[in-house]
Amino acid sequence: MTRLNAVDLSPEILAAAAESKAWPFEEARKIIERYKGRDYPETVLFETGYGPSGLPHIGTFGEVARTSMVRHAFRVLTEDKVNTKLLCFSDDVDGMRKVPENVPNRDMMAQHMGKPLTRVPDPFGKYESFGHHNNAMLRRFLDTFGFDYEFASALDYYTSGRFDDGLVRMLEQYDKVMAVMLPTLREERRKTYAPILPIHPETGVVMQVPIDEVHPERATVVWTDPDTGKRWETSVKAGGCKAQWKPDWALRWAVLGVDYEMSGKDHIDNVKTSGKICRILGGTPPEGFNYELFLDEKGEKISKSKGNGITIDQWLTYAPTESLGLYMFQRPKQAKKLYFDVIPKAVDEYYSFLSAYPRQDWKERLGNPVWHIHDGNPPAIDLPVPFALLLNLVSASNAQNKDVLWGFISRYAAGVTPETHPELDRLVGYAIRYFDDFVKPAKQYRVPDEVERDALAKLSAAMAALPAGANSEVIQNASLNVARKIERYQDHAKQSPEGGPGVSVAFFQMIYQVLIGQERGPRFGSFAALYGVEETRALIEKAIAGKLAA
Repeated sequence: MTRLNAVDLSPEILAAAAESKAWPFEEARKIIERYKGRDYPETVLFETGYGPSGLPHIGTFGEVARTSMVRHAFRVLTEDKVNTKLLCFSDDVDGMRKVPENVPNRDMMAQHMGKPLTRVPDPFGKYESFGHHNNAMLRRFLDTFGFDYEFASALDYYTSGRFDDGLVRMLEQYDKVMAVMLPTLREERRKTYAPILPIHPETGVVMQVPIDEVHPERATVVWTDPDTGKRWETSVKAGGCKAQWKPDWALRWAVLGVDYEMSGKDHIDNVKTSGKICRILGGTPPEGFNYELFLDEKGEKISKSKGNGITIDQWLTYAPTESLGLYMFQRPKQAKKLYFDVIPKAVDEYYSFLSAYPRQDWKERLGNPVWHIHDGNPPAIDLPVPFALLLNLVSASNAQNKDVLWGFISRYAAGVTPETHPELDRLVGYAIRYFDDFVKPAKQYRVPDEVERDALAKLSAAMAALPAGANSEVIQNASLNVARKIERYQDHAKQSPEGGPGVSVAFFQMIYQVLIGQERGPRFGSFAALYGVEETRALIEKAIAGKLAA
């Protein structure tokens, strides 16, 4: 991810962009159609929303990353002649409804239930409030990825009077807003619902109470404290009140003139409701689309308050930032599981797309995720060893530091060093950390049976007969020749080049289970070439003797 730079508007790119079916271009065309036949505003506004009731998670990043991709596509389609801005808005005046499960000092926080998040003390003791803490975490993360954005705090917008006119307009159209909202609520909720929530002048709690009277002419609402029975008249201006969340969404759209905002699939009906209220307030709802949800390894929706799924920092501990950008680009309307097993695949797919980019024509390039991840300027990176292969090299060698791994790599690829290939060196560090935390605890070698011991012995003998410096293809073919002669590993549905039966995947699954202690692994020839023929034969001898399983 890079900060907002000049876009490449060469004729080849413009021609390819006009025809591109990549989803960011399809989304950008919605905004172009929105202003068809009329002038663009001074700035086309893209918005993302964040509820700081919990620590930012990867879903938050996904929304900003995807919106940034649409913004870049829009800049290309409009030949960068229209000013744009991405506003990351935090609803930090929202009342805290429950204490998150993944924070310290939860008993202290429970004493501040119902207060705006920016009035709840920071349980980490670092910031002015819990809301300020989470806002800082969000900005730190967005800055790590180099997003071009403007941060907006609901506290600042409400207290500065930025929303005052919109709130007065909501009072003027109060009955119409209620007519939109009430049919969407359960019968019991209708009795207490109000689109405007007063902040209690004594307790500071965001009050979820019915509004007794509405006075647009003096910009106030009258309400009753259910605990004391005392009636209050509160100004909606300067932060005296905030809008309930669906009207609040509509308020932002109308007052700020938001042109594009995406949201999760679970908000489809809410988008429609807020859109109706936006029109009542005199605005036009933004364009956008609904992406599918992120799930944890159990298939449950990830949640800020539960802290399930992968955190931002966790992903970046084990993989480069660009791999996460790829994960967000791919299939945005398909539910994705966000847990640690997806990381290695995302890393290798990113570098695979990056490797393909120079060989592609412009039509293919604009459909390549790396073009969108890097704002049209993907780097040229040579990666001689895939991440998955690095993981298995760590697994087989039990390497605890980079120097050991680089010993294998430099022998495998002449002239490749940490200095000549810093990106590979970065991946070596990620591979060691990922192995230590996730692969090593789950490793489970098994003792080979009689047929498997014989197969491994024949494999070792075949490798011993190979010429010095045999490459991965030669090693792979030698292993296939061994398996084809063993009945257990013959696959009669396949055909070998010689016309006999092919090789069953069970042969290589056995190798991974017995030699590496894992269910899956890389192409055997590639692994043995990187690890070394003699080193692989030594591993086989240990497996046959039962030493690995022991």
